[in-house]
Amino acid sequence: MSKGRILIADGDLDFVADLCDHLASWGYEAVAERDGLAALRRLAEVHPLVVIADLSTPRLDGFALLRQIRAHHPDIVVIVLTEHGSVESAMRALQEEDVYNYFEKPVDMRKLRLVIDRAVEYGQARRENEALRRQLQDRGAFGELVGASEAMRQIYALIEQVAPSSASVLITGESGTGKEMVARTIHALSPRREAPFIAINCSAIPETLMESELFGHERGAFTGAVARRQGCFELANSGTLLLDEVAEMPPLLQVKLLRVLEERKVRRLGGSQEIPVDVRVLAATNKDPLEAVRAGTLREDLLYRLNVITIALPPLRERKEDIPLLAQHLIAQLAAKHNRPARLLSQAALEALQAYNWPGNVRELRNAIERAVIICSSEQIERHHIAPYPVDQRARPRDEDTITLPIGTPLEEVERQMILRTLQKCEGNRKRAAELLQISLKTLHNKLRLYRERGLIPEGNRLRQMDPARRNLKTS
Repeated sequence: MSKGRILIADGDLDFVADLCDHLASWGYEAVAERDGLAALRRLAEVHPLVVIADLSTPRLDGFALLRQIRAHHPDIVVIVLTEHGSVESAMRALQEEDVYNYFEKPVDMRKLRLVIDRAVEYGQARRENEALRRQLQDRGAFGELVGASEAMRQIYALIEQVAPSSASVLITGESGTGKEMVARTIHALSPRREAPFIAINCSAIPETLMESELFGHERGAFTGAVARRQGCFELANSGTLLLDEVAEMPPLLQVKLLRVLEERKVRRLGGSQEIPVDVRVLAATNKDPLEAVRAGTLREDLLYRLNVITIALPPLRERKEDIPLLAQHLIAQLAAKHNRPARLLSQAALEALQAYNWPGNVRELRNAIERAVIICSSEQIERHHIAPYPVDQRARPRDEDTITLPIGTPLEEVERQMILRTLQKCEGNRKRAAELLQISLKTLHNKLRLYRERGLIPEGNRLRQMDPARRNLKTS
């Protein structure tokens, strides 16, 4: 199978023929045009990953061709060729026209092959990014991440910038905000996307096993080590390793991790051989990293090594405008998972979702939607299908501690119900009720006498029976 399509724009027929032969032997499909104008016309037809263009092409010079490519095909990677002594033009193209690289003629084919391989990987990543930009514009999604709020758009832009590099990224945010999704999106948009993505939760593995999980072990390294085992660094070689909850890693192991990150070599537990690894390391934590450093749970030098770029995810309560989009996305996803209809979300259900603060963030929202998708048998998901999630039981007063009255209730009636409900709550103790109501005991007695005279204390009311003062009068 072809590794990708490459368009050549060059008037030197002998050179083009030689280059096409080399590209074919390297596994690429080559399309060649003798001038810039013809090459421009072929772009929309063949849509190559890479264009190799001589800056002195006839009919449409290289700079004009570059400007057209940038304007109409921004995902295509360009390599320019110049005659000997024209390096200044090539440097100008690099600075002004977003050119990936340049070569002087005669071209060193071995170096060109290496650059083309990297350029194709880079071009595929750019094409993926362009597709995600269209996806974001159409649906408010970016890979596995969903949301059209300004906070999420800033995160998408940052992911897009850091993904093509090999820089370490520290992802922070509360539990359930989607830190692993961010890591997977970075991996998917990087040149390493065809290699493994390995995630390890540093807080879920016992301290005695953590070193073996990360670096592997040799047979007999410890009791139970009956065979050699590769660690996460070796398993993720050429790919990406996510160290989730990195601040929970034992301090001694943090020292060994720092050494591996600096030397790019691992030594299995019980082994003597150092094994080179090429791994991009991403880290995530739900703690404030600086607070973790001050508390002594995270080494400062390790933080600086991991924290080349920081992506801070906002909690769901700070981007509630994303909840409708997230809810519909999750309904479609979970309905397919459980073979259920992807029902609509009623306005009452949506209002309930948006009224809740979601301390568990997107993970908790997903659980609520999954429950609703499974139990709903009506035409749309209603408010009761997603209970009890949209009710914060920790902050909600008990029913007996509240009074609900319609708008327009006369103030005298509000006062009467408040007094009677408070007395009921205090089991008839008028002194305690007066203290809660912040009125004198005499005022409370006067109010109750007035209510009795007007017949405003309901029939069967137990206030007199529960009032200790009343009981004392009856027995005296």
